[in-house]
Amino acid sequence: MRFLRRSSAEQTATAESETETAQSTAEHAPGRTPKKGRPTPKRRDAEGRRRGPVPPPPQTQREAIKRARGNKEERRRAARERRERMMQGDDRYLMPRDKGPVRAYVRDLVDTRRHLMGLFMPLVLVVFATTLVQNLVVQQYATLVCLAMLIMMAVEGTLLGRYVNRRVRAKFPDAKDRPFSLGWYAFTRAMQIRKLRVPRPRYTPKDIAKVG
Repeated sequence: MRFLRRSSAEQTATAESETETAQSTAEHAPGRTPKKGRPTPKRRDAEGRRRGPVPPPPQTQREAIKRARGNKEERRRAARERRERMMQGDDRYLMPRDKGPVRAYVRDLVDTRRHLMGLFMPLVLVVFATTLVQNLVVQQYATLVCLAMLIMMAVEGTLLGRYVNRRVRAKFPDAKDRPFSLGWYAFTRAMQIRKLRVPRPRYTPKDIAKVG
């Protein structure tokens, strides 16, 4: 009887040991996530811990106005900083069309040359002014001059596009930009008044030798 009791106890212990081993193996098996032993925190609680404590609401109207002014000043300061970085040509703050070394090189090529297309905006003002003059002869001459200027600008823009594409292909043979896209980019920048160009020009016409 003692032998039977001992044998039964040994079988029970062996079965429990095998069960624990199987559970441990299943928990550590690859592809299976072990139990964390604690409930998953709510998303709201997790975000609250990441952001830190929420500031208390303002107690008075004066405090609310002061806090609003402070936030407004911070936004203005951040906007000025982004604007300045963009004017300096920082890729992180530029528009997608202006990003990349190829576009920066195109801007340098345009900025180191003088263009007749830069008179486009003043020409628009002249045309508008002539419409206010009640003189048919003046209006006719102004119209002829404007047409001649537009034709010359179109020719200059075509030549500029070819020049820019030739220089870009020589410096960046692996560039993926389309020729028409580069030519149009150079054309639109050349039409802008120099002081209004974004980003700010890095070179002047005197620095043409510095742009390789």
